[in-house]
Amino acid sequence: MGATSANAPEETAETTTDQQDFPQLRRRLGRSDLRAVSEVRRALRELLRQWGRPDRSEIAELLTSELVTNALVHTDRDAVFTATVEPDGLHVEVRDFTARSPTVRVPGADESTHGRGLLLVQSLADAWGVRPHAVGKSVWFELNGGAA
Repeated sequence: MGATSANAPEETAETTTDQQDFPQLRRRLGRSDLRAVSEVRRALRELLRQWGRPDRSEIAELLTSELVTNALVHTDRDAVFTATVEPDGLHVEVRDFTARSPTVRVPGADESTHGRGLLLVQSLADAWGVRPHAVGKSVWFELNGGAA
């Protein structure tokens, strides 16, 4: 599953269906628009009702918040959020158009709440990673359909 190229138009519909008929949510996120974090969480919650795994919904929303926030705070560009419900689980990715790769770091005791996002993703996701693109990158995670 690849992210959309920088030149392709983005869908803004709440939910779409991709070529394999899997429910999918895709949103373009405006540069530094932190209101998008709660909007994406709400839309993801609706998508996950179709998945039928409410026990994984809270984790998916938390990890999504982290990836969306990182893309909006640590880049100076738009981003694209995509979530796809597949038979074996949920795939979420946030594509931004900045080449700088994120790094997982353990924050110091004097750092209040900053610097823990990717540590949460690493700890709670079944799989996660960074995929480079010709322009920018995608940071993604997956939650499988198994027990939490």
